[in-house]
Amino acid sequence: MKPEQSERILVEELFKKTINKDLLNDEVIENVEKLTGDASTRKYYRIWTAKKSYVVCLDNPVTEAQEEPTFLKLQRVLHAEKVRVPLIHDKELATGYILEEDLGDVTFLKDISQVTGLAGEYDFYIKAIDLMAQIHNIDVAKYKGESFTKLAFDTEKLYAEMEFTKKYFLKAYLSLDVESEDVKKLYKKLFSMCEGLSREPRALVHRDYHSRNLMIKDGEQIVIDFQDARMGTPLYDLVSLLEDCYYQINDENKKRLIEYYYNTYFKKFDSTKSFEQFKAVYDMMAIQRVFKAIGSFAYIYADRKDLRYIKYIGYAFEKVRSLMLVHEHFAEERKILSSLYYAN
Repeated sequence: MKPEQSERILVEELFKKTINKDLLNDEVIENVEKLTGDASTRKYYRIWTAKKSYVVCLDNPVTEAQEEPTFLKLQRVLHAEKVRVPLIHDKELATGYILEEDLGDVTFLKDISQVTGLAGEYDFYIKAIDLMAQIHNIDVAKYKGESFTKLAFDTEKLYAEMEFTKKYFLKAYLSLDVESEDVKKLYKKLFSMCEGLSREPRALVHRDYHSRNLMIKDGEQIVIDFQDARMGTPLYDLVSLLEDCYYQINDENKKRLIEYYYNTYFKKFDSTKSFEQFKAVYDMMAIQRVFKAIGSFAYIYADRKDLRYIKYIGYAFEKVRSLMLVHEHFAEERKILSSLYYAN
């Protein structure tokens, strides 16, 4: 029996267990379809019954003695805090089985590509920012015992993301000597940038808040892939959304949305910063976040030979270069990075 067939049978058996627990009103499975996975190792199946559909996630199994997956913990927290996340119908930790609400196949990215005009784009993003801010406004003091409140985008974590890009983009993808003096000089500057970002006031952040991690169901935006949430500057999420490598937002709309977040949410969060200071932090966060994304795209190609993400590398690189161009203190490092990239 092929592995996919045995996995499909496992999914059906686990779903039947859920039915037997009287957690659902459905009784008969009509069809099971394997879904295209995301950038993680999790596997997804859609199950159709006579009444509705569900999504099964197969994650890494854990024993009862082990800690419950962070995804489930965070789902409970976010749901309790009125953040719209997928509902969980059932779970079995020993098999990694999680039965979720079926959110359909329409992502924010798919919907925004069909928007009518600049005003429609702006309104669409306003909803996403308001939803994002609900996460940032959570009083984490209520959850101080949870692991996600103990994890943070400190210097070590932020710089580790830069090292990740060095390994998979500069070394593996571009075949560069990462021990060269130029690379060392570039990374000395990136380390200093990460130190500065780590000193910013922290809130709970999603960690991967972009157009592929928001689903649209009945006109409602729903947050997914929140299992890596941790403490950090809320600008990490804002940058993830507005500097998304999958969709190029109109420049004027982006400017207005940055101002909207600052005036509506950030001034209450950190009243010490002027808009100019806020924007300077935003740009540094954007350099860090987009450079990390380049590493992720290169990693997916190197690890899985998945070509789908290669097309985003060039756009992401130009975004980093353009951001560095605005800030003179990055002039030397911008020239180094450009010479390394354009020489390949």
